[in-house]
Amino acid sequence: MDTSHTPELNALAESAGMGLSAVVAGLRTSREVTHKIRYRGEIRELPSREAMKTLLAHLQAALFPTHYGHTDLSDETIDYFVGSQLNAALCILKEQVRRSLYFSSDSEEDALLRERAAVITREFAHQLPDIRDVLVSDIQAAYHGDPAASSISEILLCYPGTTAIIYHRLAHALHQLGAPLLARLIADIAHSATGIDIHPAAQIGPSFFIDHGTGVVIGETTIIGRNVRLYQAVTLGAKRFPQEPDGSLVKGIPRHPIVEDDVVVYAGATLLGRITIGRGSVIGGNVWLTHSVPPASNISQAEMLSDCQQS
Repeated sequence: MDTSHTPELNALAESAGMGLSAVVAGLRTSREVTHKIRYRGEIRELPSREAMKTLLAHLQAALFPTHYGHTDLSDETIDYFVGSQLNAALCILKEQVRRSLYFSSDSEEDALLRERAAVITREFAHQLPDIRDVLVSDIQAAYHGDPAASSISEILLCYPGTTAIIYHRLAHALHQLGAPLLARLIADIAHSATGIDIHPAAQIGPSFFIDHGTGVVIGETTIIGRNVRLYQAVTLGAKRFPQEPDGSLVKGIPRHPIVEDDVVVYAGATLLGRITIGRGSVIGGNVWLTHSVPPASNISQAEMLSDCQQS
């Protein structure tokens, strides 16, 4: 940064005795010399968090137009509205995918990145009907799984778990299509909005319900089956982090739980490592579990304390 191009800023700082020029120079030295951390050493356009928030709003409106779009749509106007929302969303998405690909692609040629971004955007668009089908199963699971739920509309408008899973289904699709940075950005937007942290690579089956939701964490290599229900403050995490010979962490290995179909995990439970929770099991509140359990298990704190005393 050439500080001579900002005379007003310098004059203001110097008049206040702040010595801004020296600070700017020091930051430049840190940024460009002593602590340079730019990807491939270059300044590049980053994906925009604000653009992604706008994108998500358009996609939600396209998926559920009367709940997240306009409440007064009719049979004559709803398809036009959905089309307009999709068009706006996909225009944003193609540009944001292009920006994100620089950080996950071997190619640095802008033309190739634009072409790949167009392919990812098109494939993502064609997945949206299937994504909506799965989301409807999630919403129905919430309605049938929560006695306090009075309507589907309440679930769509008021349940943070529903917002988190909508964002996750979209992020997971992008992650699978080869836009991992953008998927992580969506996941973080969801985390900030709901307090629910789901890695976009996590595989989650249909009819998934997170009740209350605050503090739920679902790690990268987690696999969740059908009709699974989690409550607040549940962690599906890693038990340990293997290291390479140079001390860096080994990335990408399976290290999070497999939760089979029809499992319920109650509030505050912590499940760690590549363990399997058998189909139809119930994991009680505040349980700390680091070993697999067979189908139809019922694990509670009292049972685990008894096991520890016997051992």
